Amino acid sequence: VQLVESGGGVVQDGDSLRLSCVASGLTFSRYGMGWFRQAPGKEREFVGRISWSDSSTKYADSVKGRFTISRDNAKNMVYLQMNSLKPEDTAVYYCAAQKDYGLGEYVYWGQGTQVTVSS
Repeated sequence: VQLVESGGGVVQDGDSLRLSCVASGLTFSRYGMGWFRQAPGKEREFVGRISWSDSSTKYADSVKGRFTISRDNAKNMVYLQMNSLKPEDTAVYYCAAQKDYGLGEYVYWGQGTQVTVSS
């Protein structure tokens, strides 16, 4: 199983960025998908998740209304659209696959992509 994130970069305060994550080696539609992030010196934190069927999403309060998660099961892809970025969003962003159609633990993780928001 492999999850590969892409789309990170350096942007300015208020800009937008879209992260992508492509999955291989698993039956993608059987997994909920989540996004997490880890800033330097901080614990990894939950950003948001999307159900296996794309019917429900959940977000951390810190990103609610600014970030949107979507997925394309035909392409084994999950996306994180990030709008109105702030310097405090700077972190390495990871996608993860949640087993049992999103009811179980996160069992597969990508290597991460760096997002840096400058003020």
